[in-house]
Amino acid sequence: MWGRTWNSGESAESIAGEFLLEDGERWYVIRHVDRMQPFFVSVISNVDHWLFVSSTGGLTAGRVSPETALFPYRPVDRIHDSYLHTGSRTLLRVSPDEGVPTWEPFNREQDERYTVTRNLYKNTVGNKLRFEETNHDLGLTFSYTWATSERYGFVRHCRLTNRGDRARRIEVLDGLLNILPAGVPRATQEAASNLVDAYKWSELDEATGHALYALYAGISDRAEPCESLRANSVFSLGFDRSRVLLSARQLGDFREGRALEHEPHTRGIRGAYLINAVVELAPGPPVDWKIVADIERSQTDLVALRRSLAEPARVAAALEESIAGGTDELERLMAGADGFQATAEENVACHHYANVLFNVLRGGIFSDHYQVPSSDLLYSLRHFNGGVYRRNREFLEALPETLDCRTLLGRVEAHGDPQLARLCREYLPITFGRRHGDPSRPWNQFEIRPKDSAGQRLLSYQGNWRDIFQNWEALTFSYPEFVENVIAKFVNASTLDGYNPYRITKQGIDWEVEDPEDPWSYIGYWGDHQIIYLEKLLELSR
Repeated sequence: MWGRTWNSGESAESIAGEFLLEDGERWYVIRHVDRMQPFFVSVISNVDHWLFVSSTGGLTAGRVSPETALFPYRPVDRIHDSYLHTGSRTLLRVSPDEGVPTWEPFNREQDERYTVTRNLYKNTVGNKLRFEETNHDLGLTFSYTWATSERYGFVRHCRLTNRGDRARRIEVLDGLLNILPAGVPRATQEAASNLVDAYKWSELDEATGHALYALYAGISDRAEPCESLRANSVFSLGFDRSRVLLSARQLGDFREGRALEHEPHTRGIRGAYLINAVVELAPGPPVDWKIVADIERSQTDLVALRRSLAEPARVAAALEESIAGGTDELERLMAGADGFQATAEENVACHHYANVLFNVLRGGIFSDHYQVPSSDLLYSLRHFNGGVYRRNREFLEALPETLDCRTLLGRVEAHGDPQLARLCREYLPITFGRRHGDPSRPWNQFEIRPKDSAGQRLLSYQGNWRDIFQNWEALTFSYPEFVENVIAKFVNASTLDGYNPYRITKQGIDWEVEDPEDPWSYIGYWGDHQIIYLEKLLELSR
């Protein structure tokens, strides 16, 4: 009865891709994705999430930077191999009384047990990723979709559908493995992972099914108190009656059909969040549930979340509203950079959007067309040259709240201070710019801070010298009036002998510190880059 996945040499069906409409969104699906070599996918956020996922299901995720991770930040090859012990994990015991073996979707170690089809979907906006597996022997389809919410964190939406002609009783064990506690810097993750395990403390609020992942104490060898005052958190929506496990220790018991033990607290082992529930699944309508995780929550945050979970329907509605709002904001940002096309070839339009998306994610976008906010301009002038700011303070503070960039430069030229004109000419009101990088390139460390503590968009950018001017060159096709400002920034960030800084930021420039013992420390760019980059910018200006 039990089949297997089709091999790539078989002719039944082959790898294929297509666009389709589902859940009111446009998606691209790769069918039989497991026949391809593993590849890496970045799931985009309108704010500070980072989520790198392998086509195998392995992943790393967090917010702002690798210093605040939800799952361990590892190199790409190790993420490809981590799908069995990190991130999503699902076990389904179908009709236990009939002796049906446990089905573990996306577990390639069980490929000989069933005949399955695995598909991978990504929405064309770029902020959702769906894994789907259909078990042809059991007549069931299971999928989970990753999305992000500014308010709630990372959202995993699961769906189980009965495609057969009779109802099935299914026991579910589903959730997340290897959840990090709050307060584990990247260096500690990499060099002392076993020590971190010893400090881990996972605790379940049984009234709400809300779990906390913290360190029992800060990891330090100093003879002084070191409290751990923040926690990563996970909760679920969709099951009224369920058991929650906080570790992976009972996966074997579930496979063997043994009863699972209550697990409200674990210490000294890797954290997990696994929901155990029984569903009666009729043909047709699916069963849905969600698992929601976030990082670095304060005690105040956690108390407020616990109180809100007393009304799960309201939380579910707020969660959907937050996800939809994030999609809308991301689309508006991309529209501001001419990211959307209307063509007869959808793949061409989608490819153009992806190019613009990743260009903006690295270099940012101008915040309000050609409008310059005086408050941020004055902040930049004070930062770069307090003397110039002070001697022009009366003139500067008389500027309107916002004004067009060309109007600003005209007023500054007429004012007659060449140093003020120089500083204003290289001012760039860019938002959404973040230092880019991913686990495949150890020399590119990223940090994503698009908003301030009050939730307002920061006018900020940061990036490696070569990359950020590549991005700005493309961006100025949409904002040609700013090309001279980019040229001024370019020329003022180079030495007379043609050496360029390592990194450009809103606060200034970072020079590379060469280290004879570190082969990755020689990343500065000399004049061969400078000539062609400047030539392209000058061509745009002309």
